[in-house]
Amino acid sequence: MIQRNGLRVLSLYEGFFSGGARVLHSTVVAGLHQGGRQQHSVLSLHHEVRREATLQRMEDDPRYRALRAAGVRIGSLGRSTDAGHDPRVFTRAELRTAAREAGGAHVVLSLKEQPLRLVNQDAFPDRPVIACLHRSDPEHQGDALGDLLTAADKGRLAAVVCCAESTRDAYREAGVPTSLLRVVPNGINLARFRPVQGARRLALRGAAGLPADATVVVYAARYDEMKNPELFLRSARAFLALEPDGHVLLCGAGMTAANPDLQADLAHIFADRPDLLGRLQLLGVRHDMELVYATADVVALTSAFGEAAPLCLIEGSMCGAVPVTTPVGDAPSIVERIGFVTSYDPAEIAATWIEAAARREELESARTAVRPRFSHVRMIAGYSSIIERTHREAASVAARV
Repeated sequence: MIQRNGLRVLSLYEGFFSGGARVLHSTVVAGLHQGGRQQHSVLSLHHEVRREATLQRMEDDPRYRALRAAGVRIGSLGRSTDAGHDPRVFTRAELRTAAREAGGAHVVLSLKEQPLRLVNQDAFPDRPVIACLHRSDPEHQGDALGDLLTAADKGRLAAVVCCAESTRDAYREAGVPTSLLRVVPNGINLARFRPVQGARRLALRGAAGLPADATVVVYAARYDEMKNPELFLRSARAFLALEPDGHVLLCGAGMTAANPDLQADLAHIFADRPDLLGRLQLLGVRHDMELVYATADVVALTSAFGEAAPLCLIEGSMCGAVPVTTPVGDAPSIVERIGFVTSYDPAEIAATWIEAAARREELESARTAVRPRFSHVRMIAGYSSIIERTHREAASVAARV
């Protein structure tokens, strides 16, 4: 039986739905809870969230199931984004639930800044709060930046964990005190995300309907303006026209034939070459991305803004694909020596995908050399250190009062 010390930590989630931030934070929570030094729990503001035209229930989410399997207790305020109530107004019952959950914790983590609107309520217990940020565009976060700055002004924030240097720089410029900002780089489970060679790779390609000698580009992103799907599709059209053996796989929320906006994009961009669409697959949300990446030669990102340390580039490259990205957030430093950075020109992007695929084996040793840098063990240790330091400092202040 795991013996835990007295440090109890509550994480606040806006909700459970597909996204890299939830993947990473849930990895941290499960890892720390199973490590035995801390006891973690989660409170989700919503029990179901509508994203990319899909209503996602928390019980159906892989992160929810993984946390429960790790022994993490999960509660909810019971909200639904379809209910239509004001997201900034909380009922007395919701505040009582939040107070009970936070009152039993020594430290509170906020997954991104959105849950801080709950933390800033007068009824919320006085606990040190650590905000965990995963983007580099505070100006695109609606009221959330104001909630973050309010929490800092009220003395609620003990620290702000940034997943990338670009996140730290952006929020410092937005007015978050430098003394609060810490950087803990993203990490992944390297035992799960690893290269596949030979017959296994060919078998995965066969199961996916991909020719053995195809040049395969994977795009793992939700259908969202930030991810710039139109640029990706224009690049894909140029790539498929140039590369007769090229195939393109699109994964993520909204990357399905049921998305009318995506269908409109495809109809417009491929209007003069509908034949190319036979080599483009819409896979939607996948929970076996390590197998999808293992079929790929290239993992592509065409985002316009907001990225910090894109998970797809890390996961894809550690599975053996060459990362090719636009110059957003920390993406250029992530792909340094193992991939390529392009402009926002579709022709250049398509040509770079072809070059990257041709050099995949050449770059294998470089990818192997950087693997330890992306270990989730380092990430979890970084979060653990900040949480424990926050607890010690809060206990020291309380002892002096």
